[in-house]
Amino acid sequence: MRFIHTADWHIGKKLHGYDLLEDQRAIIDQIIALARTEKVDAIVIAGDLYDRSVPAVDAVKLLNEKIAEINLTNELPLLAISGNHDSPTRLETGSQWFQQTRFYLSTSIEQSLQPVEFDDTQFFLLPYFEPIEARIFFDEPLMKISDSVQRVIEEMTKHFDSSKKQVLVTHFFVAGASQTDSETKIQVGGLDSVPTTAFAPFDRVVLGHLHANTALKHPKIGYSGSPLKFSLSERTNQKGIYLVDTVKDTNEFIPLTPKRDIQQLTASFEELIDPVFYRDLDREAFWHFLLTDRAVIPNMMNQLRKIYPFILSVERLNGREQTKKRQITTRETDPQTLISHFFQEMTGDSLLDSQTKWIEQGLNEAFVVEKRE
Repeated sequence: MRFIHTADWHIGKKLHGYDLLEDQRAIIDQIIALARTEKVDAIVIAGDLYDRSVPAVDAVKLLNEKIAEINLTNELPLLAISGNHDSPTRLETGSQWFQQTRFYLSTSIEQSLQPVEFDDTQFFLLPYFEPIEARIFFDEPLMKISDSVQRVIEEMTKHFDSSKKQVLVTHFFVAGASQTDSETKIQVGGLDSVPTTAFAPFDRVVLGHLHANTALKHPKIGYSGSPLKFSLSERTNQKGIYLVDTVKDTNEFIPLTPKRDIQQLTASFEELIDPVFYRDLDREAFWHFLLTDRAVIPNMMNQLRKIYPFILSVERLNGREQTKKRQITTRETDPQTLISHFFQEMTGDSLLDSQTKWIEQGLNEAFVVEKRE
């Protein structure tokens, strides 16, 4: 059979404070379009559907909408597991009806032991879990994630059908893999990884948790990576999905194109605000600027954001020029002015009107409290 391997959608995640819901909607639409074009038999999501265990209402609406589009509108089987960012209890709400439409969601060890079967393939859906869950389930002294996963796999092999291929879908850090800045570290006392040898019984293992599809080099075990870039460290990563064929035993990477990409540019401030310079730039991208200037630039970020609304950060290549600092004393300066001077000294920018109002309000409240005492 042919299926799409994707993971780590992290619906509801923000990038440096910017909302990504529309970016996530657009990238999931691409995945659905690929599923139709490639005429796949199923879509597999290997965990972390949400970014938070208690997702925002808009995030829930988006995931529900896209699951319905995949599973009901396009009538595609959907296989998914909960990841370390998901709440198994919240995610599985309504799951009693899911299998009637061939939506297979696994959020527990017990569910993972029952394979989802197609003509030539058995899928075992193993969600993220902590060792304590395995200790309770098996009533055995399992202390490490590695030992716990191997114990679950041992139990799974009892359900293998020798006439079919076996595919494991799971969400863990596999030994030998590399991480990026946007991933939550799963680690207790350094016992966080599962060895690749644990997965030997399976014909293929499709993973979630690490956000780069190149995080692990193994012919049968791999991460799909996240469909979007969630940190500057992923700036040069190509995002996409894998098209897996269990008959041909192939695993083809297909790139995806984000609505807004993360880009980096080295330039001077004067260049960045020059219409001739930025005319051909994608000003709607997420930008990381490497600034060549050393001089203090008043109100720099506010000026840049008028042109580039989605700036992630600005870094000075050679540091900031040091000027002789004027001594400010509390005897001569009121608190409002002192804060304003401090902010400009630290950031090179002036306070926004809204920030000035917040500080004024906070100081007034503090003075009222002080008078009462």
